[in-house]
Amino acid sequence: EDEIILFEKEIKDFWTKIKSIYGTEQISQTLALRDSCKESIKALSEKWSKKLKEGDLMIDKIQEYSNEILLQSQRISENQEHLTEIKSNLNQEQEQKKDLTDSIQELKEELMKKKEIISSKNKATKERVERLCKSKVLFEERLGLEIRRIHNEQLQFIFRHIDHKDPDKPYVFTLSINEQGDYEVTSCTPPLDCIAEFQLKVRETNNFSAFVANIRKAFTALTYK
Repeated sequence: EDEIILFEKEIKDFWTKIKSIYGTEQISQTLALRDSCKESIKALSEKWSKKLKEGDLMIDKIQEYSNEILLQSQRISENQEHLTEIKSNLNQEQEQKKDLTDSIQELKEELMKKKEIISSKNKATKERVERLCKSKVLFEERLGLEIRRIHNEQLQFIFRHIDHKDPDKPYVFTLSINEQGDYEVTSCTPPLDCIAEFQLKVRETNNFSAFVANIRKAFTALTYK
């Protein structure tokens, strides 16, 4: 407190000396100039303070934009990697689809070929069955034979007038055409040991009349045992 009092006394003495030297008017002008300078300085200070605040806000905005741009860049980079992965997966799927399409086309072609082969075999089988049916009258007249068409395109051959003791006794074998287009005896009553031999021979010679005649002879031979 003593120092403050002393400082105030020195200031009063200083102004007393100034007043005695320059006079009251000059001092008033000086004070006015000082006040003007203070106002100017204050206005400039406020102006630049405002500018500095705006600059700080601008810097903050720029930093915020920079952070946002960096974040967007990271997202873009991640999206590009994801997109690359998707493209790679898509290419793989397209290749798999192409392979699958090729496999399906091959299967279709193979199926068409098999259908053609089966159709051709079925046609040949039907033609053979028809030819056999046309021979029905001939066999019935000469061999006492009855031919019936049964299930699965099979033919049943029924011989009678073989056993003199019992002319109406039936002797039966059933014939079909297998997938290879060959004659195949599926049943024989009464059984004949030589049926496999006859079946093999008709496949080699394709002489069906001889095949039927041989089976009838084999049935006839059983009546003498």
